[in-house]
Amino acid sequence: MGEDGVQLNSYLKTCMTKKEVDRARLSEILEQINLHAHRYYVLDDPIISDFEYDALYRELLELEERFPDMVADDSPSRRVGGPPLVQFATIEHRFPMLSLENAFNERELLDFEERLKRFLKLSHPIDYIAEPKLDGLAVELIYEHGVLVAGATRGDGNVGEDITDNLRTVATIPLRLSVANPPELLEVRGEVFMPFLGFRELNEQRAEEGESLFANPRNAAAGSLRQLDSRIAAMRPLDFCCYGVADPTSLSLQSQADTLAYLQKIGFTTNPHVKKCRDVQAIIEHYHYLVEIRHRLPYDIDGMVIKVDSLELQARLGAKARSPRWAVAMKFPAMQVTTKLEAVEFQVGRTGAVTPVALLAPVNLAGVVVQRATLHNEAEIRRKDLRVGDEVLVQRAGDVIPEVVKAISEKRKGDEREIIMPENCPCCGSFLLKAEGEAVLRCVNQSCAAQRVRAIIHYTGKAGLDIEGLGRRAVEHLFAENLIGNIADIYDLSLLDLAVLDGWGEKSAKNVLQAIQQSLTISLGKFIAALGIRYVGEVTAQLLEGHFGSLDNIMKAGEQDFLEIEGVGKQVASSLTAYFKNTQEREVIVKIREHGLTFTATANEDLVGNCAACVFLFTGTLTSLSRNEAKARVKEAGGRVASSMSKKVTHVVAGEKAGAKLKKAEEIGAMILSESEFTHMLSGE
Repeated sequence: MGEDGVQLNSYLKTCMTKKEVDRARLSEILEQINLHAHRYYVLDDPIISDFEYDALYRELLELEERFPDMVADDSPSRRVGGPPLVQFATIEHRFPMLSLENAFNERELLDFEERLKRFLKLSHPIDYIAEPKLDGLAVELIYEHGVLVAGATRGDGNVGEDITDNLRTVATIPLRLSVANPPELLEVRGEVFMPFLGFRELNEQRAEEGESLFANPRNAAAGSLRQLDSRIAAMRPLDFCCYGVADPTSLSLQSQADTLAYLQKIGFTTNPHVKKCRDVQAIIEHYHYLVEIRHRLPYDIDGMVIKVDSLELQARLGAKARSPRWAVAMKFPAMQVTTKLEAVEFQVGRTGAVTPVALLAPVNLAGVVVQRATLHNEAEIRRKDLRVGDEVLVQRAGDVIPEVVKAISEKRKGDEREIIMPENCPCCGSFLLKAEGEAVLRCVNQSCAAQRVRAIIHYTGKAGLDIEGLGRRAVEHLFAENLIGNIADIYDLSLLDLAVLDGWGEKSAKNVLQAIQQSLTISLGKFIAALGIRYVGEVTAQLLEGHFGSLDNIMKAGEQDFLEIEGVGKQVASSLTAYFKNTQEREVIVKIREHGLTFTATANEDLVGNCAACVFLFTGTLTSLSRNEAKARVKEAGGRVASSMSKKVTHVVAGEKAGAKLKKAEEIGAMILSESEFTHMLSGE
């Protein structure tokens, strides 16, 4: 600024009131602190001393105290947290936060690429982005006009917990984006994690104060973000690294690499070990590199995420029920330790399967104390030659489920004992059977208490309706008190039933009853998955919802009706038929419906597409797109796809070398489309 400019600035200040000067100074300090915080926390390149930064921060607090009406949402003072919340609200994600499929070896990675090329009908190599998979908590940050206005956990993928106040306390999350013309709306996704050093210091502090210790950095990060008092979260050493946005098309970018570069430019931290890979071999090389440096990193990574780099190809590939087709997580080799197999107990599951469980001498495995591990079945026990008393090698399969890998036979002393499978159910005493072609023993007594309680636990748990307050221990308690005997009984529970139980009380009882009542409004697919029908998980349940549209239609269907659904085989169809013919199961469903079971609109009911009433069957070879992509586009447009010819088929798409299905299509009056006519129909032309 020249001499004239300095004089003009001085003159303007003399014309301003003291309050106006202070307000101008407040704006100036905010700009400086945001700049220096970005250089310190994100760029790791500070240009002022800590003393100078602290002086600016103290001045900011003094001015905000004098002018509380000027405390902005993106003020750095918000990072200290606010008063405790009663409970978390929820935020619905505009675009689902899907989970990722896993690959555990190079063969599965090659299979992933083969699926991509088949779907896209490509022969040339695909460009990928390989990113370290941080072991933390996935979150979404919502910015409006460049200012952080909300943040949520992944939740169930569609709805997450509103943890905005806690996320504001994380120093590496920008409260305001570093860009002159920010997007009107930007939803950034990434991982909140806790570095090893901060984790160790936090646990040392908790030990000194007599508090329980966190098992690992991920648990510590998740627990910190779910504090109702954001001032506690503010004291935790949390960090953030972003990996993408919810809607990359809104930014007019071409690739995942462009997206990461853009996010870094506007103020976010991205991982320095991200690498663009021209082929699968380059991915494998980077994977081995990450495995090698994993233990030297200051934070925990449990694998590598591989993404198709092109956003155009990502859009073409789309998503399946729970995961995008264009990405896969390649897990690291499981961590392994040795311990002693002290005993074996037998656990009865909800379908009657009797599973042997190893009781181990406690051992720390990847930050978690392990005392139990699955032995799967008798065949696995014999294959691994496991005996009670053995020293065994234990790993966390996929870094999640503990399992016994093998016995260390060289350490045997001669007093080890053979593991004997039971002949009778350890719960009800019924004779156990092993069906032809199956590896597991099974209790076929449907009145078996163990099966009934496991079925209720499944229904109320994460894989079912996720009824808050009805976790495993609570369900076992209610079952032991004879208050519930099947899933319908939970809707008969009263305040008097629950409030008098040890460890409950009136407040917790009211909360549980409210959650139970809320569970009566659910999607049809979610309800079917919660019933715990053998072989029927979330994906199959969604197929049933999309095909039949109502619970009555599903309950009236026969085995052949189920077999018409692509993705449903004879085993699943047979299980569904048997379940809905069972008088006891039907009575349970009727009882739940009498309590007011209401289904929310399905995705197909909400979708207004060109194919809403159409059932397509494909025959012959398609040239412009793969069979899988064609089917996916039909489903996106609200239509259905048949796997065999029936009277329900409305359209037959005939590719090259179409077979005998054409004649059958003419007989039933189905419309026959060429590939070109089919693509025009989907595009609405």
